[in-house]
Amino acid sequence: MRTTVGIIGAGPAGLLLARLLHNAGIDSVVLESRDRTYVEQRQRAGILEQGTVDVLRAAGAGERMDREGLRHDGIELRYDRTRHRVDFPTLTGGRSVTVYAQTEVCKDLIALQLKEGHPLLFEAEALAVEGADTDRPRVRFRQEGREDVLECDYVVGCDGFWGVARKAIPAELVRVFERTYPYAWLGILADVPPSHEELVYARHDRGFALLSMRSPSVSRLYLQVPEGTDPEEWSDDAIWDELERRFETDDDWRLARGPITQKSVTPMRSYVHEPMRHGRLFLAGDAAHIVPPTGAKGLNLAVGDVVTFARALTHERETGSAELLDGYSATCLRRVWQAERFSYDMTTLLHRAPDAAPFEDRLQLARLARIASSRAAGTDLAEAYTGFPFG
Repeated sequence: MRTTVGIIGAGPAGLLLARLLHNAGIDSVVLESRDRTYVEQRQRAGILEQGTVDVLRAAGAGERMDREGLRHDGIELRYDRTRHRVDFPTLTGGRSVTVYAQTEVCKDLIALQLKEGHPLLFEAEALAVEGADTDRPRVRFRQEGREDVLECDYVVGCDGFWGVARKAIPAELVRVFERTYPYAWLGILADVPPSHEELVYARHDRGFALLSMRSPSVSRLYLQVPEGTDPEEWSDDAIWDELERRFETDDDWRLARGPITQKSVTPMRSYVHEPMRHGRLFLAGDAAHIVPPTGAKGLNLAVGDVVTFARALTHERETGSAELLDGYSATCLRRVWQAERFSYDMTTLLHRAPDAAPFEDRLQLARLARIASSRAAGTDLAEAYTGFPFG
């Protein structure tokens, strides 16, 4: 099998890249180890930055997002039983975010790919990337019990942290930067309308809590819990009781309860792999970087990566210049490190470390009060949350 761009992974990054390349007249093949049902039901991110929304629209994948997605013009910070709203459009010149689940993004892109695009092979497990430093890289993969080879001009690894793409970069060329956090998120999906029209980020002495949503009838909520927590240790009533404690305010706001349909625990870590390119192999998304979910950056960073690659390859085809392809890693990493910085700031601002002293508690409250009282501080948060420019 032969193609111009071999894409490993049919998450939102790989699927969007295939769409962008299709629109630019460049052929590709997407290899996905899981079946279609799994990909379309895999619960992950739900906040789309302004730039991500714009890219999906321009790619022809925004019709259902515009119809069913929830535009949010701000977030609410809660601390010390008080509430402060950060108004995005006022502070950023009109930018916002959209609540639209990753599962829905994948459904839209899969439908387009199968209808209009190039091959999308489910249950095709990539085994190795070979010849990354040559002009004919290859992806060995297995489908229906048989091994095959996909020959490419370029390979883009959108196969996540545990994928094979990153392993093809020689260890002596790699630098890894990472941090693990001593807490995790216990997340739930609940069949109950959201108790607030926008996301609520709560800092509490008992730990962080987040009120989010997937739709007007489905709430997504999170609690800070110790690292390694088993979600089954928490009963439904205990989860709702703890959420109420951490969201408590001095006004009459109340948290609505409903049936919990899903529980899971998400570890918290920061990770960056440098470089993001080796020869004709390019890494995108979680294959190259991971952020704690506090800043809602993971999916959006992956979108930035594939937009950068698609632009660079299109530029090479139109001008003959490989300048943008050669600069792929440096271009992406500038945005990645800003997102890492913001996600770290949000995480340490809102979570209480197990060994936190009263001094750290007071610093968190002072930082939150600064955001609430300073337009400059509020603008810095709003600009980062709604998204750093692509490229």
